[in-house]
Amino acid sequence: MEASTIRAVADPHAGAHPVPLPDDLQRLHDDVVTCRRCPRLVEWRERVAREKRASYADWDYWGRPVPGFGDPDARLLIVGLAPAAHGANRTGRMFTGDRSGDWLYRSMHRAGFANQTTSEHRDDGLALSDAWITASVRCAPPGNQPLPVERDHCFPYLRRELVVLPRVQVVLALGGFAYQNVWRLLGSAGADLPRRRPAFGHGVEVLASPYTVICSYHPSQQNTFTGKLTEPMLDGVFIRARELLA
Repeated sequence: MEASTIRAVADPHAGAHPVPLPDDLQRLHDDVVTCRRCPRLVEWRERVAREKRASYADWDYWGRPVPGFGDPDARLLIVGLAPAAHGANRTGRMFTGDRSGDWLYRSMHRAGFANQTTSEHRDDGLALSDAWITASVRCAPPGNQPLPVERDHCFPYLRRELVVLPRVQVVLALGGFAYQNVWRLLGSAGADLPRRRPAFGHGVEVLASPYTVICSYHPSQQNTFTGKLTEPMLDGVFIRARELLA
């Protein structure tokens, strides 16, 4: 990539990337982290950042919308629900600092999409290869339940993300909420969607040319503690993504 097409992140709290972002992704990044379109989410994310959890009392919480993270040349796009109040809302990086991220990045590492198994803070050295992680909603919502209007306010960011990640071929939807949003996203991008959207389920795969959608249960504590999602199940969707990209 020519030096003229990239610039480094100037704000040390603006999110961690192992390499400078291309200009179009940097502009999207900047627009996301300064967004205040949803009053309920702004109030909640900032209140959580002020009050903190006792075990994180010494942390300087991020408390802002969380931008996407990963490899600008990614062919795999991973779409989640929203940042966790004391996870990404604290650390400023998707799926970082909570148990969901522990599961996700271990699995991604085993499949060769991440250089390490842990994701604790923005400067921990984590780098993704051929993968980009984002979310349907960029702010931590109360009760982990965003409203439809909040999802709609965030949708243009997701649409822009797909545009500025031109190599994406496979989209992994983590959970039913993300799957619905991915379906809308690919429809807006002109993908050749089936007439009816297949029901969500772990491992469901849908051809939406030029993309392929893979569904996975979200690696939430509710799903992993109950055994609804196991590590071999999560590994399986990333193995399948690798097969499709090969």
